[in-house]
Amino acid sequence: MLHDTPMRHIIAIHLQNEAGALTRVAGLFSTRGYNIESLSVAATDDATVSRITLVTRGSDSVVQQIISQLNKLIDVVSVEDMTQGEHIERELVLLKLKVRLEQSDAVRGYVVRAGGRVLDPASDGFIVELTASEQEVDQFVIDLGKGAEIVEVVRSGALGISRLERAQRSRRD
Repeated sequence: MLHDTPMRHIIAIHLQNEAGALTRVAGLFSTRGYNIESLSVAATDDATVSRITLVTRGSDSVVQQIISQLNKLIDVVSVEDMTQGEHIERELVLLKLKVRLEQSDAVRGYVVRAGGRVLDPASDGFIVELTASEQEVDQFVIDLGKGAEIVEVVRSGALGISRLERAQRSRRD
C-alpha cells in the first residue's frame, strides 16, 4: 500500500567504499531539498562495500524517487527501503547524567529494568547506554530526566535490518 502522506523511511544503501561516495549520496539529498534525519555508515563483510543506513521522511512516491535517483549514482550497489517490509530497527543512546546521591540507587535500578547498562558509575553521576527502538530511547531519556539531570545525550540514529527477504531492493545491473 502506497502512502501520499510523509512517513518515516529507513533506507539502506550499499555503495563502493571509495572516497567521495558518501558525499555524493548526501549531496543528492541536499540538492533536492530532502532532509536526512539520521545517518550511519560502516564497512560490511566485504571490504570494498560500505553500508549507509539513513532515515528520511516523505511520501512513498517521494521516497521511490529518491531510491531511483540513488541508483543512478555510480558508487551505489543497491538500495533498500526497509520500511516497506518486516524489519528490526535499533538505536543506541549514551547519556551522561548528574545524579544526586539519594537518587543513585533509583536511577541505577531504572536503567537496569529498562534494559540499559551503567558504563561509568561516578559518585556524582553516571554514563549509561541503552539499545532499543527509537520510541523506547525517547521514553528512556524522558524518564531518566525525571530522576537525574541530563548533561549530555548522544544518539546513533536508527540502524535496521530486514527480517527474511528484502522488502524493496533495487540493484544496479
